[in-house]
Amino acid sequence: MNARLRRALSAAAGVVALATPVVLPASPVAAAEPPSYVALGDSAASGPLIPTPTGPLACGRSTRNYPHELAARLGAALTDVTCGGASSRHLTQPQELSLLDLPAGTAPPQFDALRPDTDLVTLTMGGNDVGLVGIAQDCVRLDPAATPCRGEHEERLAQRLAEFAPRLAAALAEIRARSPRARAVTTGYGLYLRPGGCLPVQPVLPADADFLQGGVDRLNLVIAEQSAAHGAEYVDLRTPSAGHDACQLPGDKWVEGYVPTDLAAPLHPNRRGEANHARIIADHLGA
Repeated sequence: MNARLRRALSAAAGVVALATPVVLPASPVAAAEPPSYVALGDSAASGPLIPTPTGPLACGRSTRNYPHELAARLGAALTDVTCGGASSRHLTQPQELSLLDLPAGTAPPQFDALRPDTDLVTLTMGGNDVGLVGIAQDCVRLDPAATPCRGEHEERLAQRLAEFAPRLAAALAEIRARSPRARAVTTGYGLYLRPGGCLPVQPVLPADADFLQGGVDRLNLVIAEQSAAHGAEYVDLRTPSAGHDACQLPGDKWVEGYVPTDLAAPLHPNRRGEANHARIIADHLGA
């Protein structure tokens, strides 16, 4: 872990100490009501192709995604508006959905789910803003002697990361404005490829495996820094997912590779990953 990320995590820990617990005030009336929880985010949170689907089919939202698993742990009333393909603009703008390249309706702005009395908000966002899956698809190489893809994407990735930072800052400020009493929690993204990768199990060159995971780590750093600066709590999913990357055996990995071995989307968390992400977030919340 580099020094910048350590500093960001340390600052985020300070926010945790000041955050409002995810409980309602102790009173006979409030105690009977579960805490209200709104889940915002992209496909890393929605759990596409993990049984069983719920909500708009094109969002790829699963009843076994981490928001549902976390809500069960917390005994919370969940409003899950996570949606595959969502980027930060879909927090405030409608998202046009498609299924098999056919129009599949519109998802309302995710921020519409926020209320003044919301107790907990989780946000997993950024992968689509910086185009990580698209870059990963472009980096497929079956020939060990092929040219690495890094040079084709390094400058574009750096630019997109720089552009995402103020978008995330604005989103966190808006969450605070709409749900001032909520505990706002952001998550990073996990470990997708171990150092050097595992060609041919996952079809990327060693240098590209390090570049791709490095892009995820750089995105995580942006999320951690902006969270610390804007009153949100950052939860690191990368560190605890070591040993559970896409190079591992089916029973060990939390994320699928280019060709899934479990019911989950390629390059996305599987059911085991979503359940463990919920556990990690719950531990952070003290639940």
